[in-house]
Amino acid sequence: MNPGGRRAALQRIGIIGGGAWGTALAVTARRAGRDVVLWAREAEVVAAINERHENPLFLPGIAIDAAVAATGDLATAAAADAVLLVVPAQHLRAIAGAIAPSLPPGTAVVICAKGVEETSGALLSEIAAAALPGNGLAVLSGPTFAGEVARGLPTAVTLATADPGLGRALIVALGTRSFRPYLGDDVVGAEIGGAVKNVLAIACGIVAGRRLGDNARAALITRGLAEMVRLARAKGGRAETLMGLSGLGDLTLTCTALQSRNHSLGFALGEGKTLAEILGSRRSIAEGVSSAAAVSALARRLAVDMPIVAAVDAILHRGAAIDESIAGLLARPFRDE
Repeated sequence: MNPGGRRAALQRIGIIGGGAWGTALAVTARRAGRDVVLWAREAEVVAAINERHENPLFLPGIAIDAAVAATGDLATAAAADAVLLVVPAQHLRAIAGAIAPSLPPGTAVVICAKGVEETSGALLSEIAAAALPGNGLAVLSGPTFAGEVARGLPTAVTLATADPGLGRALIVALGTRSFRPYLGDDVVGAEIGGAVKNVLAIACGIVAGRRLGDNARAALITRGLAEMVRLARAKGGRAETLMGLSGLGDLTLTCTALQSRNHSLGFALGEGKTLAEILGSRRSIAEGVSSAAAVSALARRLAVDMPIVAAVDAILHRGAAIDESIAGLLARPFRDE
């Protein structure tokens, strides 16, 4: 480790997670000239990438460079200069523990998942720091749809780390003309933004599905951002971080586009479908479902007022009726902004 100084080039990149986002990051890392090994849990994903250079299960229609290798062996993917953890948030603890014995000392670890652990209320950086001590840690977050990143459309993200030397090395390793990481040092703020925006995207989807109008959506985004800032501050993050790509940027994207898994889930709820029906028809994970419960519990523990997040949690996990939950939010006392 060399905080603030120069680091050796990060040439070999291990991607842990073969879903849409993991595949998109593998494509863009290869586009940046890196040697890429991607681990996927599903044998059919490994075979499709190695044999047909595509991932039709999670990212159809995207050609993957033939130099990208897929593997079902965690140790093979972990033997890298930098490892990107792109597994669902609720599985990150298990995966971090599983790769720990194979991770070379000093390997850069980049958390690319967004969420809060439901069972503990821990941030993913807290989990990774405990499971993988002695490794450089960073968080990659921001407004990103996997398909657009994989197709090389312009994208800007936050790369947050307490080690600026590591951050600069990762930007060199992953950055391209179309994939532009911006360096920051507020890991907590970046993580809170990524986790809470998924919950707020569900709320905005519900509003859209209920045909409550664009005014209501704008109000939700704005008041939701205030909730996000309050939680980040309570955890030691900075408000200005949430005004950037990993906060307002990501929030705006996921709250206004149906291609967002969380927004589309909320939209279906707003139209009257049940959560079980929606989840039963999908292979992909909407992280906001688990994060609603985890963030709501964390907010209660820290005495942070997050009424929108609490309402989404109640709808998803406590059987609350949508119209009654909306009425409850509208009945709250008027207050200063």
